[in-house]
Amino acid sequence: QVQFEESGGGVVQPGGSLRLSCRISSSIFNIKTMGWYREAPGKQQELVATITRDGTRNYGSSAEGRFTITGDVAENSVYLQMNSLQPEDTANYICTAERGPPYGSLWYWGQGTQVTVSS
Repeated sequence: QVQFEESGGGVVQPGGSLRLSCRISSSIFNIKTMGWYREAPGKQQELVATITRDGTRNYGSSAEGRFTITGDVAENSVYLQMNSLQPEDTANYICTAERGPPYGSLWYWGQGTQVTVSS
């Protein structure tokens, strides 16, 4: 069983910052990639950022230059530092993890942590 421990969401004013944390409690599978997606009402799910076991980072266009993903995939943990937040960043931020070799690729999803940017 895979359990996600997500935290760090909340309400922040425009221009503010938040740091999200995610840890996976499971030793069942080998994690290849961890990251964050976000979902907002009426919008499609959107990539925020991912990081692989070897440290390769990938950012969605809305996160580039403002958000930084860090973590230790081998230790099942990932963090997202979000700066210069704007109202359009309001969403449920969902932690995700990809199972790696020797198993086939499979993505697991947390419940998410809500981020609200409002004055």
